[in-house]
Amino acid sequence: MTYLVVSSLADMPGTVAQHGALDIVTLINADTLVERPASVSAERHLFLGMNDIAAPTEGLVPPGESHLDQLLEFGLRWDRHQPLVIHCWAGISRSTAAAYILACAINPALDEMALAQELRRRAPSATPNALLVSIADRRLGRDGRMVEAIRSIGRGENAFSGTPFVLPLEL
Repeated sequence: MTYLVVSSLADMPGTVAQHGALDIVTLINADTLVERPASVSAERHLFLGMNDIAAPTEGLVPPGESHLDQLLEFGLRWDRHQPLVIHCWAGISRSTAAAYILACAINPALDEMALAQELRRRAPSATPNALLVSIADRRLGRDGRMVEAIRSIGRGENAFSGTPFVLPLEL
C-alpha cells in the first residue's frame, strides 16, 4: 500500500530518496528557496506559499481556500504508485495538517479521531495547522470532526524539527 511521508525541509531530500517518492508537496513561506530533488519532475512538485499562522497577521500569508484547492487537486491526482512526500519548514505544523487532510480526502471512510490519534502516535511533535484543518473540514463536509480530532490530540511535544514519519491511508 502506498502512503504519505511527512518531513522537514532539511530532511526532505533524504526522505524522498529513502522512500523512492516521485511526488512532493511543499507548504512553506513563499520566499523560501526549495531545491527540488532531481528524481522529482517539476510537474510532480506542488509548492504552496503560506506562513504557519492560524489567524490573519499583518504582512503574512495565512493558509487559504486556494491553497486547499491546490492541495486537494494535487493529492487526488497523485497516482499512488510511490509514496507522496509532504514537507514544510520543520515538519510539524503545515505538513502534518496537509497529510491529515489528504488522508481524509483520499480515504473518506477514515475515522477522523482514529487518524488524529495515529498521527500523534507516529509524530509526537505534530501540531497540525488549525486554520488549514478547519478549511478542509468544511470543504470535505466533515462537520467539525476533523477540527475536533486535531484539537483532541493537543499541541505536540516541543521540537525544533519533527522526525520524518509515515502516515498510512488506511488504518
